[in-house]
Amino acid sequence: MSAGNTPVNLKQAIRNLDTLPTMPVIAQRLLDLNIDSIEGERAMLKLIEQDPQIAAKIIGLANTPLFGTSKRVSSVSDSAILLGFTRVKAVTMGIAFMSSLITKPAGKLDTQGLWLHSLAIALALRTLSLAMPRNTRPLDDEIFLAGLLHDIGYVVLNHLDQKRSDELHTRISLEKDRPSIEIEAELLEMNHCELGAELAHLWNLPEAIVTVLRYHHDPENKHAAAGQPLVSMMNIAEKVLAGFGIFEHVTVDINHEEWQALGIDPAKAEKLIDQITKQAEAVKQTAGSFF
Repeated sequence: MSAGNTPVNLKQAIRNLDTLPTMPVIAQRLLDLNIDSIEGERAMLKLIEQDPQIAAKIIGLANTPLFGTSKRVSSVSDSAILLGFTRVKAVTMGIAFMSSLITKPAGKLDTQGLWLHSLAIALALRTLSLAMPRNTRPLDDEIFLAGLLHDIGYVVLNHLDQKRSDELHTRISLEKDRPSIEIEAELLEMNHCELGAELAHLWNLPEAIVTVLRYHHDPENKHAAAGQPLVSMMNIAEKVLAGFGIFEHVTVDINHEEWQALGIDPAKAEKLIDQITKQAEAVKQTAGSFF
């Protein structure tokens, strides 16, 4: 937190356990839980049912048209059957992580817009994954956890130094033609990608997730390899949904090589982009059920 007008040293603060919340208990238990058995599935459902806020969000997500249900789902177990247990595990962890940081007034950070953006990105990653060769697709739980957490660094910044968070989002909204990362470089010693990755590392999240958070705006970085192909998928999803939910200016051009690197025929790109865009609009229309 800022002391008077003195900005927080983000590099020190992010490594200071006293300045950040501990990993939520439910997320820690889920990380340690093997759900590849009936007993594991039951244990997961029991954990979620003990947290009414998370349970309501999971049921709300299951009831959106995004997953094609024709009848109203009213229980966590029915939601898990519809959404899939691995996806429910990832979404639950994403909700727990985000909620643990959003514990005070958000200032100029649009937390609902961030949720909207993050869920749309997670669904976009799934759409991209289905267009890729089966043997190169990331795991479904990695897709949803990475999508929901990829911009958590903005929440970390707001948690550590709300004054500079407010300044950043003011600048981003006023300088719409400049890449957001460029503005962050002027204002901060760590950008939202680095802040999010440091927190994910502190919480002992999988290396692939940490790497995606750190390099999703820099997929060509040699250190991004540990998170591929998810890093490149995230970069494309961010370009397709630039400005959706929250404004985050990025270069939106996607060349043929980027599609080909994922094993996707560039001739299918336009159809995929249209599908992702329509899906995002559906998220916006049904957001009340989840948020």
